[in-house]
Formats: sequence, C-alpha cells, structure tokens
Amino acid sequence: MSISLRFLSHGTLSTSSLSLLTLLFFFKSTDLILLLLLPPLLRIIKSIASLLLREGDSCGKCNLELCSKPTHCPAGTVLDQCGCCPECGNVEGQICDLDKVNHFYGQCGENLECRLDADETKSGEIPEPQCVCKSQESVCGPEGKTYANICQFNEAYSEKRRNINMKHKGPCESAPVISLPPQDAQNFTGNDIIFGCEVSAYPMPHLEWKKKGNKMFLPGDDAHISVQARGGPKKYGVTGWLQIQGIRKSDEGIYICQTKNKYVHETITLFPLYKNSRFPKLSF
Repeated sequence: MSISLRFLSHGTLSTSSLSLLTLLFFFKSTDLILLLLLPPLLRIIKSIASLLLREGDSCGKCNLELCSKPTHCPAGTVLDQCGCCPECGNVEGQICDLDKVNHFYGQCGENLECRLDADETKSGEIPEPQCVCKSQESVCGPEGKTYANICQFNEAYSEKRRNINMKHKGPCESAPVISLPPQDAQNFTGNDIIFGCEVSAYPMPHLEWKKKGNKMFLPGDDAHISVQARGGPKKYGVTGWLQIQGIRKSDEGIYICQTKNKYVHETITLFPLYKNSRFPKLSF
C-alpha cells in the first residue's frame, strides 16, 4: 500500500514551511501553546520594567509650596525620588538603596554613603546595604566629649546643629576614665583569679598594677602573678588583667589598678583577700 502526499501550493516545499512542520512534529500541543505565548509575555514584562525605571518621569512639575517640611532629621535632609521635596535622610547603620533609581529603603543623609560590605556579614546572613559615614575620623564636641565620626556628632546635635559646631577634628584630650572596673569575685585558696581593668583617654593612657606597701609594679619577680594588656575594645582604650595563680595566704592585701596620661592619675583599689576568712574572698 502506498501513501501519497499532495500539497495544495504549487511548486516545491519552502524552508519555512518545513521548519514549521518540524516544530509541529516534535512539540506537544501544550508546549506549542507556551511557545506561542512566550513573545507577548516577554513584551509585557519589558513594558512593566520600563515603566518602573521611568517612575521619576511621571513626577510632574516641582512645586516647593506643596512640599511638607520634614522635622527631626538626625542625618539631615535629602531630595525625594522626584528630586523636588526634602525628606529625612537615613542615619548611620540604617538600610539604604544602593542606587538612586530605586526608592524603597531611602537615601543616606549628610556625610553618609550607601555601602554593601559582605565581609562584615555573619555566616548564613544575606548582606544588606547600609549607610556608612564617609569619614571615620573622630571629632571633639564642644562639651569635651569625643565622637567616633562627624555623623555621630551631627546626630547627637541634630536639633541644635545650626548653633553648635564641633570643637576640633580628632579626639578630645582628657584624663583617663576607668570605664570597666574589676568586678566582685569569690574563690578558694589554691585556685586562680583574674581581675580586669578597662580605661580610655586621649592621649592614650598607661595602665599598671601595684600591691599596697610595695614600691614595685606587678608582676615584679613573682612567678605566680602575671599582668597582661591590649588595646581596645573602645577607641583610645586599653584593657589590662592581673592574674594570681594558686592563691596563697600571703596574697592578701590591697591591689591597685593605676592608669595615667599627661593630665592626671586615676586609681582603683582592690581588696582581694580578707584576714580571718574561712574561704578567702576576692572583691572590688
């Protein structure tokens, strides 16, 4: 039995017709419908995206008389998405929009810029853009307080900024302040004990430990007493530790955390061991 195919059109079968027949042969009916709908769907998506990108084009003429005046803006003001009315800028550490095309989180305020720092993101977290102060130089306020940067100074004085200026760039010079004194502790003879002392000042303070009645600074030549120090955690700060290993009866006495710079000395007194105590007590 023979099968014959007859085409209604005259002449030979064109390449486009052959391609169409091939598609009809290989695609199911549902696949063919999706294939036919894909081009118009792409055109619709493209149109929506274009409208979103041109959102600012529909703002109209700027009329400042219609703008509402923003109040209490710690980071100053920025222009809205239409570039017309002022609005509060985002403060340091606040989530922001990386580009000015989008307007979801808002723009950063004065002396701030939006950055995406993936290095500081904890494991498993998605990095988010945040407002960061352009300058990380400390500034000295008129009351003698040091601020980490100009942005924090402006935020602190946002309501009186017009009348108050910073004293100078850089930290304020001051006497040492003991921000974290040693805490109370109890322990048994033979155990180890550690006292910490945290100070901050500018110029940078120097921290020392002494035992009342001894002219020498600790640890001296005592093998079971050690002293350590490191910078921080605060800016222009120092943290020191006094460790007594294997507490003995002879360790009772008055211990002193002493810090100084060119301005003044500051001392904290410790009473680590009390006489006639069944269980030697260490306390501040």
